[in-house]
Amino acid sequence: MLSRHTSALALASALVVAGAVSAHAGNDPDISKGNCDLMSFCVGVGTHGSKGSNSRGSGQGQQASTGGKESKCTVRKTDPQPPPGSLFYGGQGKIVYERTCGNGLTTFFAAAPGASVPAIDPAVLAQHAVDKMQLLGPDVASPRAAGKYTVGVPMWMWVNQGATTFGPNMASASAGGITVTAAAKVSKIVWQMGDGSSVTCSGPGTPYAASEGMSQSPTCGHVYSKNSAGARNGKYPLTATSTWTIDWQGGGAAGQLTEVRQTNVQVAIGEVQVVS
Repeated sequence: MLSRHTSALALASALVVAGAVSAHAGNDPDISKGNCDLMSFCVGVGTHGSKGSNSRGSGQGQQASTGGKESKCTVRKTDPQPPPGSLFYGGQGKIVYERTCGNGLTTFFAAAPGASVPAIDPAVLAQHAVDKMQLLGPDVASPRAAGKYTVGVPMWMWVNQGATTFGPNMASASAGGITVTAAAKVSKIVWQMGDGSSVTCSGPGTPYAASEGMSQSPTCGHVYSKNSAGARNGKYPLTATSTWTIDWQGGGAAGQLTEVRQTNVQVAIGEVQVVS
């Protein structure tokens, strides 16, 4: 079996994940349950993050996201075994196994005889943990839909910070004797201003205070050069799109997922009327 994956394995060598190996009496691992921390390395082959729907992002990292769907996996001993000196040689006294899942991900493990090797894909559990978080789009505090803004006057943009709208947010998922924990936080917000421009902010933005006068926001702002009279309903459609970065680990593996959420608001931009 290994010979069929030789080229792909060489390309996937950067995905080696170190872990501790524990042995107990017996011949082959119990592949129906156990702790993936018993693996000494995991190499992803043929990984492919699937683009999500409903503003969901694609899975990225050492193992591929499956968009929250179940991924049935099977585990078997690699035949022939990698020879000493091979990148995938498990080490003296260890046996190399391969786990193939329905999401197209094949993972190779080296375990001591008698160690437990789960047939659960940790990346699947990671997505289940993310689903528990119920991540939402930005909770836009400014600009307010009912607010009135003016051409040439700096607009300050910021969002309220909550567990489901900005983070941090943590959740775990368990199955087959392993547990995966994920931690999520918004890494950036891209504001599509409705006038053809966009602003990328790395944080939640800075709330405006009257003492700031006409100054520009130090972290996230925009200045409109044209009023919104010609836009539909006399308002610019503004979209705030947040990118959630999620780090997960468990089952002897680790990775990173990306989720995208957005919030739509409308903003009216007028002009100062000069009376002569």
